[in-house]
Amino acid sequence: MKYKVLIDPQAKQDLKDIFIYVSINDSISSANKLLDVLEKTCYKLEAFPERGHIPIEVRPTGIKKYLEIHYKPYRIIYEIENNLIYIHSILDGRRNIQEILSDRLLR
Repeated sequence: MKYKVLIDPQAKQDLKDIFIYVSINDSISSANKLLDVLEKTCYKLEAFPERGHIPIEVRPTGIKKYLEIHYKPYRIIYEIENNLIYIHSILDGRRNIQEILSDRLLR
């Protein structure tokens, strides 16, 4: 089965926020490189969508449709629906992920 990755508006905003943060605190060059790698990591899911695992914050809810993969401290939260992979969040793992996921996924 061929999969297609879709990055939803909230995840696109996450990427913008990460870019802005890194460009201010490091450099625009570093921010661009990081953005490229995060996007490539997302699109690698087209070939290996099942490689993720259920985020630890979601496990107690019994909801099993959300998965995550990692790149350095960043956590990419997604779900697979038929042959579509929806990227919902791209978050810095050092933030309060429980709170963010409760707001976004568990409402």
